[in-house]
Formats: sequence, structure tokens, C-alpha cells
Amino acid sequence: MNFFKTLVAAGLVAASSSAFAADITGAGATFPFPIYSKWADAYKKETGNGLNYQSIGSGAGIKQILAKTVTFGASDAPLKFDRLEKEGLIQWPMVMGAIVPVVNLEGVKPGELILSGQLLGDIYLGKIKKWDDPAIAKLNPKVKLPGDAITVVRRSDGSGTTFNFTDYLSKANAEWKSKVGSGTAVEWPVGVGAKGNEGVAGNISQTKNAIGYVEYAYAKQNKLTYAGMINKAGKTVQPNMAAFQAAASNADWAKAPGYYVILTDQPGEASWPITAATFILMYKEPVDKEAAKEALKFFKWSFEKGDKMAEELDYIPMPDSVVKQIEKTWSAEIKS
Repeated sequence: MNFFKTLVAAGLVAASSSAFAADITGAGATFPFPIYSKWADAYKKETGNGLNYQSIGSGAGIKQILAKTVTFGASDAPLKFDRLEKEGLIQWPMVMGAIVPVVNLEGVKPGELILSGQLLGDIYLGKIKKWDDPAIAKLNPKVKLPGDAITVVRRSDGSGTTFNFTDYLSKANAEWKSKVGSGTAVEWPVGVGAKGNEGVAGNISQTKNAIGYVEYAYAKQNKLTYAGMINKAGKTVQPNMAAFQAAASNADWAKAPGYYVILTDQPGEASWPITAATFILMYKEPVDKEAAKEALKFFKWSFEKGDKMAEELDYIPMPDSVVKQIEKTWSAEIKS
């Protein structure tokens, strides 16, 4: 059986072989890669069993599960219930996290720069071209802003991180909604493309005056300068567990067919505006039933023993009530 080796920079997880018969494979979202890697390492040590997960982006992960080349797919862009039914898939949220704007500005410390959804949209539309633009300066009177051009960095691959980021921009910036909209891949007006959260993080760290968006764990791991945000309530918030949990607390998973919930731009004075869940996709009738059983053992273990590890990386564990609901879904839907 295979297990994760943390090759974050490469964006792919290498396989290590052993004698276990059922080979569990997964592919997809880069957003949860840090926590899936951490869980898999701990699970390997405890059980002797492991996983092979390719961190290749949500779009590619959906393609792989539809092609039946992996045991499970992983996506930050949930599929709608009618699509799940059509494809014979089930979907559930595995963990929640947050997306943060990150910048490379000399002399600016993490959290010092404050942005709004309107500003972010205008930057990604190419309307705001320089860091000392009056709209940015107005929100940041105490920050020394350079007069240099902004280098915009965005994802080049089909991405659930992009889905949630552009969903937020569509809610916060009317022009973005009308001209670009939301999706795992969009027609970007400006910007340099990079593959995966890993690629965006690497690009930002190497490019002066750049701005991008990554999952928070990547910002921390790469010591990137994140920005604070003005949320839906008009309050300035910083990316931290309390702000992520405040946004996640509004999610009503019980009423969502196929667990389809989008957590961007949630109400509440303390809510981080670009919070997101990441999802697992599996077939109701798996091609390899033994591999499916082993995958579900890993997911069950992660729900039971992985909360502390998730919080250490600033992910938000699923509430116990939702986990119980998910486990009932497994029993009712997956034929093994």
C-alpha cells in the first residue's frame, strides 16, 4: 500500500509500496493537501496502512474519479446533487479551511495590509494597477505602499480554490460578477498563472509586488504575507481559527442535498469572508470494493482522531453532528 511523502513543492505525492493488497488512490484538490498529508502519515504509523494522493487540483481530481482511475476524488468545488445522481457518486465535506490573499511587499508584515472584496475584484479585473492606488491607500493610511505595478498571480489549473475565490469576488464586486463570474476556471482579465496552491505560493514568494490567493496553511508554511479583510459586516478581520470558525458556524449541512454548501461571504462580525469546505467524491458502487472499504476506514479514523492535527494547520474540523450524518450516508449509499 502507499502513503504520502510531503512533496508540497512538487504538488504530487509519491507512492511507497508494501504488501497490502488493496491499493487506495486519491487525487484532486491542493487546498487540503497539507492536512491529508499529515493525517496519512499518522495513520500509516498507527495502522501500517497508507494512501497515495495526487495533489493536482480539483478539476483534475473530478476527471480522475469520473474516469474510475482512483478510489476517491477530492474537490473544493462541490458537485450539485443532480450531477452526483447522474454520475452515481456521493460527496461529503471532509474538513474546512480558509483562503487568504497573500502579497510580497517590502516592509509590510502579515496582516498589516487590509483589503476588501471590492478592492480584490478591481485588482483582478486589472482596474487597480499600482499598489499606491488611492483606493488601496484609503484603507491603509499607515502602510507604506510602493508606487510599483501590481503583479497579479492566479491559478492556471482547474481549481476549487479558484471556485471559492471567484465565488467570493462575485458576491463582493458587481463588475466581477457581470464580467467574469465564478468557476473552477475562469477567463482571467489579467494575471500570471501558476499551478496548484503550491505554485501560487512559490510564485508569490519569488515575485516582488505580487498578489495572489492560497489556502491558509500554504501561507503559513511558506511564511507568506497575508492580508486582513473587510468582511460582509464591514468589520476588519484577520485570518485565524476564530474567524474561520465564525464563518463555518453558519453552515447548515443537514438541509443541503449532497452536502452542497458554499461558505464564502458569510454574515457575522467575526467571520472570515473566504472560508471554504473541501469534499470527497466516491462511487456508490465502487470498482474496487476492498479499496473503498479501506478508504472509508481512513476517513473514519481522520474524523475520530484528526481534529487536533487539523487545528494545528488552521483547518476547521467538521462538527460531530455532521460527522455522524456523513457516516450514515456511507452506510446507506456505498455498496461494499
